[in-house]
Amino acid sequence: MPLALLALAIGAFGIGTTEFAVMGLLPDMAAGFGVSIPLAGYATTLYALGVVIGAPLMTALGTRFTRKQMLMLLMGLFIVGNLLTGIAPNFGIMLAGRIVSAFTHGAFFGIGALVAADLVAPQKRASAISLMFSGLTIANVVGVPAGTMLSQQFGWRTTFYAITALGVIGLLGIVKLVPAQRARAASPIGSELAVFRNPQVGLAMLMTILGFGGVFAAVTYLASMMTEVTGFAPSSVIWLTAIFGLGMVGGNLVSGRFTDRAMMPMLYVSLTGLALSLAAFSFTAHNKIAATLTIALIGVFGFATVPPLQKRVMDQAAAAPTLASAGNIAAFNFGNALASWLGGIVISAGLGYTAPNWVGALMTVAALVVAIFASALERRQTGRGQVVATGLPGAIADEPVPAAQS
Repeated sequence: MPLALLALAIGAFGIGTTEFAVMGLLPDMAAGFGVSIPLAGYATTLYALGVVIGAPLMTALGTRFTRKQMLMLLMGLFIVGNLLTGIAPNFGIMLAGRIVSAFTHGAFFGIGALVAADLVAPQKRASAISLMFSGLTIANVVGVPAGTMLSQQFGWRTTFYAITALGVIGLLGIVKLVPAQRARAASPIGSELAVFRNPQVGLAMLMTILGFGGVFAAVTYLASMMTEVTGFAPSSVIWLTAIFGLGMVGGNLVSGRFTDRAMMPMLYVSLTGLALSLAAFSFTAHNKIAATLTIALIGVFGFATVPPLQKRVMDQAAAAPTLASAGNIAAFNFGNALASWLGGIVISAGLGYTAPNWVGALMTVAALVVAIFASALERRQTGRGQVVATGLPGAIADEPVPAAQS
């Protein structure tokens, strides 16, 4: 494994910790600012929206720098955002800090995915991407439980101070381990935007919004669900988040391997498993053992969607992948924002803390429908392209069909 992949995973660990830590801190943050649980959920919703807005803006800025320089700048901004969150004197400034740190997220993973893919042979690209994202999943095994424990022992602000320190470590890792790069000629913005004319790029991003977004409908309110419905003690949230993180690690690594062999079948399996797990969670949340097992399954199937969803977009936008790659990270987080917002709505409507699970299940089923439609459309386009190609005098039989791009 190239050491540069380790550096990317370190940065991903820090970003993953700040993204997911709120699911264990939400009750403490709500109490600290004197707001309701659904309102405190805006710490997740606005973070995700910050990723959506920041990904294209920071990626466009990145055309002026080498990829290494841009990754360093992003980690610096990440440090500032988390420090602001920790010292925030009121709820509004805390949300502002979350948005600042979120601005780094999409561009980091978008650019990082391209760097990871370039470090290995073409047939190992999905595995390299999954290794980079392993920092995000390991954050849920180590970073999020540790952050929850810090919050319960010393207050939620301590958690964000620790995340700030993680950002410093991530920055040093990038400086030391990512190889220096020559500045590349920036792709014309028209070329980058042109890939969005391909309907398959838009469909792939819609799969991302609906598919992984379903995970956040449940996990945003996990702490409240487990304490209020299942009957776990607040201290149990520490190891419950670790269980979720272990599931994420396993799902991500297995999916990375199988995505290289059969991308769409892997996507179908992961989306189906996720939809079933989220639907079941509404029932298993009333039993401690069953709830624990379901949390692990949501982690497994939820992150099993990540390598195929990211690779799908990169394949379809191969001509100009930078903006599309970061845009898909934004799509992940737009789905997160949508799901956590809808989850807060159903809780506020009096439907209970398990109601967000149904929101997530329905979103994931919709993603599966989009995936099946996109695959069918691609086969139809490929078939038409082959008919046209074979009908041309002197056509080359194995010439790639432009519509497929994969």
